[in-house]
Amino acid sequence: MKKILLAAVLFIATSATINAQFVQIGVKAGVNFANQTGGSDFDGISVDKEGITSYHAGLVAELKLLEKFSIQPELLYTTQGATYKNAISEFKNEMGYIAIPVMAKIYMTKSLSLELGPQASFLVSNKKEFDVADPKTFDFSLNAGLGLKVVGGLFVQARYGIGLTEISEEADFKNSVFQLSAGYMF
Repeated sequence: MKKILLAAVLFIATSATINAQFVQIGVKAGVNFANQTGGSDFDGISVDKEGITSYHAGLVAELKLLEKFSIQPELLYTTQGATYKNAISEFKNEMGYIAIPVMAKIYMTKSLSLELGPQASFLVSNKKEFDVADPKTFDFSLNAGLGLKVVGGLFVQARYGIGLTEISEEADFKNSVFQLSAGYMF
């Protein structure tokens, strides 16, 4: 899997140098409203989940393939997780991922786009306040959202990502995140 991702990154970098007029590179950052969907217990211990507010930041590229269609690969650091409460205590699970979303952008107007695509994420940090279960190191999700080119290279995005893989073998929780982003294309 890592070889495939490396090949994709190299392909994008090569394409960027060959077709510079069709490729824009930029940066983006924003806020995550993350939670975890699924079950309500860890090994039979009932818990209530609440979302956490966290962040994401990274690089973005846009490869314009047609007048109203682009591919937007991204390389982000993003934190996700949830706060869990039971009758005795409260604990927080915040996980940091290197995320690689690849969004298909369909322009509905010159500046407004619909964005859809998969995201592969690799766990790089786990700031958990409990040790019930070690999380899996790979997370796969589907994203959908809207993008708006504001002025010049400035853009804003709103996106929802729903996890398709469980974050742990001990609990059937999946990541879920709503993101608001702002960025700039050079």
